[in-house]
Amino acid sequence: MTNSPARPSAELIARFAAIVGEKNALTAEADTASYLVEPRELYPGKTALVLRPGCTQEVSEILKLANAEGVAVVPQGGNTGLVGGQIPDVSGAQVIVSLSRMNRIREIDETGNTMTVEAGVVLETIHQEAEKIGRLFPLTLGAQGSCEIGGNLSTNAGGTAVLAYGNTRELILGVEVVLPDGRVWEGLRKLRKDNTGYDLKQLFIGAEGTLGIVTAAVLKLFPAPKAQEVAFAGLSDPEGALKLFNMARARAGSMLTGFELMPRLGIEFTLKHLDGARDPLMAPHPWYVLMELSSGSDAEAARALMELIFEDAFEHGLVDDAALAESFAHREAFWRLRHGMSDVQKMEGGSIKHDVSVPVARIPEFLERATRAVEDAIPGCRPCPFGHMGDGNIHYNISQPVDGDKEAFLARWDEANAIVHEIVAELGGSISAEHGIGIQKRHLLPKVKSDVELDMMRALKATFDPNGIMNPGKML
Repeated sequence: MTNSPARPSAELIARFAAIVGEKNALTAEADTASYLVEPRELYPGKTALVLRPGCTQEVSEILKLANAEGVAVVPQGGNTGLVGGQIPDVSGAQVIVSLSRMNRIREIDETGNTMTVEAGVVLETIHQEAEKIGRLFPLTLGAQGSCEIGGNLSTNAGGTAVLAYGNTRELILGVEVVLPDGRVWEGLRKLRKDNTGYDLKQLFIGAEGTLGIVTAAVLKLFPAPKAQEVAFAGLSDPEGALKLFNMARARAGSMLTGFELMPRLGIEFTLKHLDGARDPLMAPHPWYVLMELSSGSDAEAARALMELIFEDAFEHGLVDDAALAESFAHREAFWRLRHGMSDVQKMEGGSIKHDVSVPVARIPEFLERATRAVEDAIPGCRPCPFGHMGDGNIHYNISQPVDGDKEAFLARWDEANAIVHEIVAELGGSISAEHGIGIQKRHLLPKVKSDVELDMMRALKATFDPNGIMNPGKML
């Protein structure tokens, strides 16, 4: 697969611009700059052109022209991705197609519990619109105020509600996709049951824009909880957290909608750098759990169940202290501590990050082994692992030593990755739980995918995108 190494000519740029209109074809560096910097600033890119289509037909015409002329296209949503999948390379030859203007909610079906949305709709907007009709779209991310649903689909985003509702691919009933040759697949079906052959939508969810561009989707909605209870607990170790999780799941079943694990170091970073953050408990603890219960009945039942779980937890010595949220604002404050944990690490210098998953039962073993290994390799480093313990996804982040050299520390990124990923592999885990592959992890795929798996992936790519114009250099 090849793509043109040269920047698009002025004549070709003009042809692209004619599709979307001059004001939506950005060429000046000042206008394109924000599309070329991703949150971690690890993958600088260049482009001669950012296109901002306003409808599916314009996307179709863009890809038809790009395919005919051999121009590589990089789809981009809210630009919140953490592995570089939305950023072009440094050649300047790749054209960005931003879906942000395609931000219409096409339909809300209250009876069928679905919402049909375009790719550029911000996740927080979807939450708000669902709430207006007493529904819930459960995908919940720290970046939900700026990430867009098209990007969420393309990366199969996870988040804090996977425990109860699953990843993005489990929340989608249908998609509309523009294929690399410009053809439009109108697959916006709202059916809960459809056994008419291959489930084609799943090919594009998690494909990171390498097979086509998702322009719209049918989302599953759920009844909004009538009551939620949130608790913040201090514990001695992850083993105790695992036992608390099993106890809570046994008692609460599907009402257990959140179970997040955090170390004291992460809490300290958040208290230090997040405006308005307050320590949830009176004294410090080595580890913390944020637990959420959601009920379709009354608040009293949810509260009573939460209190019962913690009575058992204290009785069995699993928890040293706990605080139950007393108001909506209190619940939000608890969750803000968790959601802010990743961003505040920037204030502590360099951070080497891992988005991994292991079987839930092996999380304590993973944390113990990984921490010992990275501290032996990089004396003084500060491991700060946190994440979705309920579904096995841990963000194993490592902050640089205090007063250490940031560049020297970050230069050991691959070394630290190798240490952590080796342990993950031995425990039967994954090197990418929810962030995707992008640029960052593409070189790791041959180590974690069999030859048969890679052959199937390459065959799909060659079938859908024989000219290799879709997001080249990503994933494969």
